[in-house]
Amino acid sequence: MKIPFSPPFIDDDVKAEVMSALESGWITTGPKVKALEQETAKYAGIEQVLCINSATSGLMLALHWLGIGKGDEVIVPAYTYCATALAVLHVGATPVMVDVKEDFNIDAEKVRAAITRKTKAIVPVDFAGWPCDYDSLFAIVNDNEVRSIFEAKGDKQEKLARIAVVADAAHSFGATYKNKRTGNLADFTVFSYHAVKNLTTAEGGAICITLPLPFNNAEIYKTLRLWSLNGQTKDAFSKSQVGGWRYDVVYAGFKMNMPDVCAAIGLAQIRKYDVAILNERKRIYEYFTAEFSKDEWAEVAPFNNNISCCSYHLYPLRIRDISEEQRDRIIERISTDEVAVNVHFIPLPMLTVFKELDYKMQDYPVSYNNYSREISLPIYPQLSNNQCERIVKVVRNAVRQTIGSWI
Repeated sequence: MKIPFSPPFIDDDVKAEVMSALESGWITTGPKVKALEQETAKYAGIEQVLCINSATSGLMLALHWLGIGKGDEVIVPAYTYCATALAVLHVGATPVMVDVKEDFNIDAEKVRAAITRKTKAIVPVDFAGWPCDYDSLFAIVNDNEVRSIFEAKGDKQEKLARIAVVADAAHSFGATYKNKRTGNLADFTVFSYHAVKNLTTAEGGAICITLPLPFNNAEIYKTLRLWSLNGQTKDAFSKSQVGGWRYDVVYAGFKMNMPDVCAAIGLAQIRKYDVAILNERKRIYEYFTAEFSKDEWAEVAPFNNNISCCSYHLYPLRIRDISEEQRDRIIERISTDEVAVNVHFIPLPMLTVFKELDYKMQDYPVSYNNYSREISLPIYPQLSNNQCERIVKVVRNAVRQTIGSWI
């Protein structure tokens, strides 16, 4: 029997919540979206969350609200999914790529070296659900020397008076850093609720708004919500109420809202997230780590220490001292045994859209080294212990067949 890579977690509670939305007669943005916003805020330990149609939209909205655009620079890791950098391009700014560390996350020293007077934001990525070193990033943006070269553009940047930190937490729903959950670690944090994520709404995402005083995060929520609805002063649900048809459009906004029928999936999942989803992913992660730690050729990723605990979103296994071509042959052999695996990610400078903008892979050696040896294994609650055992056996056999003399 084939083991798929990442099927969604759909149980009877999810089906019931979706049917509730369908039977209500209201399937676009309405009460279930609001409920998911409230549940996400409660889970993250914050007050203001806006649900949108994708994490990409969330990053764009946050950067746009900050007034970032043409002529500005935003620092991103070279090793991430394309959406991190595309969101920067979409608001008219320039992505400045920096290398990552061996734990896959952005290298704070490289961030500092990349800062110029044009730098307006840093977008760190919690790769595989492992939180970035947020203390180091905030130490950089709050450093007096860095603040002295910051050139504010617009009243929001002037009020912040430093480079913004907009966390791409697409992978890290449920992860913790210094006893705080992701969503509560940056100025803005953006979750992805895409189909393959730990918590899904099929397509969707959420913006966690945690700017420091004197910002009013409740007002920022209202602004971003309006912008996500074409700048219209009422959503469709409000307009449908008795006498509520009249509205205005007060900003040239976007169409980025989440529908209720999607929110219903996430609403059912978040209510049982820790027990039914996060703990089950942890079970599998710990089993893989215990097994592959026995193999000299295997390099396992960090997932828990006295500072951070990951969300177990991906299991990024690296094979020591192999080439990209050997990694690809290992994947082919694993696939032959009907276990679906993946690679996360092809680094940005290797993608045509960024090569054409003159980014060069040789400038990011750690990113390439991580990528060239990485294989993402299946990890999701539905995997049985027997299936996990089979995955380990298949991977070991594929490695042995490819580089058998090293076993």
